Amino acid sequence: MWFAARGSGMVAVLLMTATILLGILGPLRVGSASWPRFALAGLHRNISLLTLALLLVHVVTVAVDDYVPITFADAVIPFVSQYQPFWLGLGAISFDILLALIVTSLLRPRINLRLWKGIHWLAYLSWPIALAHGIGAGTDATSPIGLVTAGVSIGSVLVAVTIRIIKRDRPPVDSAPPKPAPATKPVAAARPAPEPVRLPGEFSTRTR
Repeated sequence: MWFAARGSGMVAVLLMTATILLGILGPLRVGSASWPRFALAGLHRNISLLTLALLLVHVVTVAVDDYVPITFADAVIPFVSQYQPFWLGLGAISFDILLALIVTSLLRPRINLRLWKGIHWLAYLSWPIALAHGIGAGTDATSPIGLVTAGVSIGSVLVAVTIRIIKRDRPPVDSAPPKPAPATKPVAAARPAPEPVRLPGEFSTRTR
């Protein structure tokens, strides 16, 4: 059970990183013919739900296992745990933010847009908090796989933020092939003006 708790926690951190990367790069409207923008938005939503599922597995396995004295309340109420209260408190805060994010996203048509955006921005705060929780409380934080997980997560997010800052003033990037221009109707040749009606005895003034 303890191994499942450690593995689910580490995978959850990687999935949270992937969610943050898609969230950072999403406003740049990056897309292609094989990966249209709506597919990236769906991927962002599905990875978020998968992250929540992994976090639930992490919480349940940690609370059920008796290797350390952690309860279900410690997972949702910050800084009340008897075991490493500060680091577990950070994990509880990150978990609560993610729960609020998922619930408000599912209720998006029924809530205020400004409120939804404000809660959505907290997702960017939940990621470093969760990472700090893993480094401080994780028993694998100093192992090679733990160091690689933390390094890849931090490095990829820093690169994504740099790209976002560099390209924020540029027009949207879309590598999809441009649509062909609609066919235009050929313009008919101008007809000569009709010759004015001449009265008897008048001559035509048109040059031939």
